[in-house]
Amino acid sequence: MNMKIAFVGKGGSGKTTLSSLFVRHLAAERVPVTAVDADINQHLGAALGLDDDRAAALTPMGGRLPLIKEYLRGENPRITSAESMIKTTPPGEGSRLLRLDEDNPVFGECAHTVELEDGVVRLLVTGPFTEADLGVACYHSKTGAVELCLNHLVDGRDEYVVVDMTAGSDSFASGMFTRFDMTFLVAEPTRKGVSVYRQYREYARDFGVALKVVGNKVQSAEDVEFLRSEAGEDLLAVFGHSDWVRTLERGRPRPFAELAESDRQVLRTLHATADASYARRDWTRYTQQMVHFHLKNAAGWGNAKTGVDLAAQVDPAFVLGEHLAQRQPA
Repeated sequence: MNMKIAFVGKGGSGKTTLSSLFVRHLAAERVPVTAVDADINQHLGAALGLDDDRAAALTPMGGRLPLIKEYLRGENPRITSAESMIKTTPPGEGSRLLRLDEDNPVFGECAHTVELEDGVVRLLVTGPFTEADLGVACYHSKTGAVELCLNHLVDGRDEYVVVDMTAGSDSFASGMFTRFDMTFLVAEPTRKGVSVYRQYREYARDFGVALKVVGNKVQSAEDVEFLRSEAGEDLLAVFGHSDWVRTLERGRPRPFAELAESDRQVLRTLHATADASYARRDWTRYTQQMVHFHLKNAAGWGNAKTGVDLAAQVDPAFVLGEHLAQRQPA
């Protein structure tokens, strides 16, 4: 399968830890996987075993946004310049599309290879929110690079993209939450832990987003019952205490094969659930949602910022899909 998977949840819920475990599971299963750190707190690299110096040295996608825009624009006549592209700009006839199994300038500049003891992961990071950004930028301007790439990604059934999303309900600030085949919401068994789920559930229903809850830091049957009472059939699986995770958080990772069998079974459940969601993929709806959020962002702020009528960027006859994978401009 080539699937786009998101991990979301409130800050401190453990979504970065669980997304990194899922990435490790895929790599151990020899499934090609691209991991994307789109959280304001950039911890996915460390969770995959990078030391602090190497994690800090990763090339941020946010810092290569002009290159990303220029490449994706391709020969699309509806996009007059790379500068006129915003995070929601959809592809059209003549746009360059991304495939995970190809070499291209975007991956060449921004992708990093992380070697695990039982597999290899490609890692992309948005980049941290820096002191220079204070007062002049919001974090969504950095995640815009991720959203553009997802909007231009055509994927079949061979690889995974796993995105560690920004915490809380900030994911709704753009249409990026609709870009995934499956969203795993990590929730602790507390009122605060399920509050983000309630928000996500309503948006998921409105936009047809596939959503499952993964309980974390579960210590008892009472915890499971609480999560079940709040999430119902959306509760997919639960993680309890993990000595393996604790040693990872202390900076002393152990071989992935030593992860407890109960935890590995949860990861297999997530994998099977994600795989099954492929059959529900609807490229027409996916493209329509892309256009919907682009027009909303254009009217709300994009037209004023760029000085361009961004609605003109929409190609009404274009539908993104796997059939376009080989139709690339030079």
